[in-house]
Amino acid sequence: MLAPSFQEEVDRYHKAVPEITRGNPAPIKELYSRLDDVTLANPFGGIARGWAQVDARLDQAARQFRDGEMLGFDTVTSYTARDTAYLVETEHFRARLDGAAATEEFALRVTSIFRREE
Repeated sequence: MLAPSFQEEVDRYHKAVPEITRGNPAPIKELYSRLDDVTLANPFGGIARGWAQVDARLDQAARQFRDGEMLGFDTVTSYTARDTAYLVETEHFRARLDGAAATEEFALRVTSIFRREE
């Protein structure tokens, strides 16, 4: 959902993302649509469609990470229109993955689509 400015929504997203690398999916879940066409493809496999599947997939992703630390976001491109926008970034973070003893650095290319909803 778009707030008064796309940058405000991107800032909310950037604050929420690190939490999932610490095992907490709640802040990122707040940003997702609850409409039937909500979709999530993440690095842990498969594509989730509809809120029930997306909700479960975010929980699954959060269970994979511990002790996360965000290292930064590199914006590749973005575009805004009246009621929609998109953002393509590389997210850089460090976390322990799936019970590993040490943290590792990750770089994920992420495409996010935003739209204004009620």
